Amino acid sequence: MAAFSAWFWNERFWLPHNVTWADLADPAPGVEYPKAGHLFTAFPLALAIFCVRILFERFIASPCARSLRIQPTVGRRAQPNAVLEKVFASITKNPDSRRLDGLSKQLDWEVRKVQRWFRQRRNQDKPSMHTKFCESILLGCGIHDFAGTVILIRVQSQTGPPVMTPGLYHYYVTELAFYWSLMFSQFTDIKRKDFLIMFVHHLATVSLISFSYVNNMTRVGSLVMCVHDASDFLLEAGKLANYAKYQRLCDLIFVVFSVAFFITRLVIYPVWVLNSTMFESWDIVGPYPSWWLFNSLLLVLQLLHIIWFYLIARIAVKAMLRGKVSKDDRSDIESSSGEECDAPTESPGPCSPSPKGQNGTRANCVAAKDGAQNHNGW
Repeated sequence: MAAFSAWFWNERFWLPHNVTWADLADPAPGVEYPKAGHLFTAFPLALAIFCVRILFERFIASPCARSLRIQPTVGRRAQPNAVLEKVFASITKNPDSRRLDGLSKQLDWEVRKVQRWFRQRRNQDKPSMHTKFCESILLGCGIHDFAGTVILIRVQSQTGPPVMTPGLYHYYVTELAFYWSLMFSQFTDIKRKDFLIMFVHHLATVSLISFSYVNNMTRVGSLVMCVHDASDFLLEAGKLANYAKYQRLCDLIFVVFSVAFFITRLVIYPVWVLNSTMFESWDIVGPYPSWWLFNSLLLVLQLLHIIWFYLIARIAVKAMLRGKVSKDDRSDIESSSGEECDAPTESPGPCSPSPKGQNGTRANCVAAKDGAQNHNGW
């Protein structure tokens, strides 16, 4: 164990060439530097956050949803059928016409009945608007983002070598615990098409927060966290308005969120943050192994930002050209009422054109990120 610890905490990997662990372990009087052991506090805190979220959703968010007339609904369950269930679980959830014909002959069912079974089977495990509202309400408050902004102002006003303050320590540990809890809850929350992207994102976030803390890169770390948190609460607030069917408020928040996302993720982050961590730091301390890893993770996040903004822009363009959006590009929900738009012989679902335009651009607010984790993090 000692040999592994010595290998893992090798100074030549973690620190610049002129810095040692002893320099950080024995600071001047009144000066505190980060220590790796501080980060273990995040694990019990992550469990506490996860439990608080469950209690909040059950006892606070759920009554709020009901007060807004967002009732928990139970979709129609598919008729038990061993043959179709086996196809659904092991082969395909969306059978093509040839497979539908084969199943129709095998079961002596009409093709339309087989289609309906698969539609109901896909929808029966999908969450209702009530569930999605409860997942988003805590994150839509923005309390943590506001606290991070206050701490950031104080940290960035410091001069001289970066030091650890109590406020910065609590901000770091809380952020780390928050993203650990998101990584765990991602397996129990609503599944989205970008599940893998979000998992990579959370993993990169946890690694970046930990690396920046251990390496005493807390100034740039706090800046990156705050820049990324700036638009998160807008996204969640927009989804809440969408679920509550406050159309105009939803559209307004979507516009503000899109602008904030573009400015913070595609302007401030690459122009100021990446430029500082990749080029200015090269001139100050020079590159070293963990420096390369740290900046590689920052570049991974920038790539994710581009992907997400592409999805946001795609939703926006659809809204402007068609006056509505047929479906959130990330959402796997086919219809909140259990009907689908690909069944022309049945009643039109919520993604069908509204005769009086009442649907409008409801889906705008879930632009590319209709998930509780959506918590873009770093």
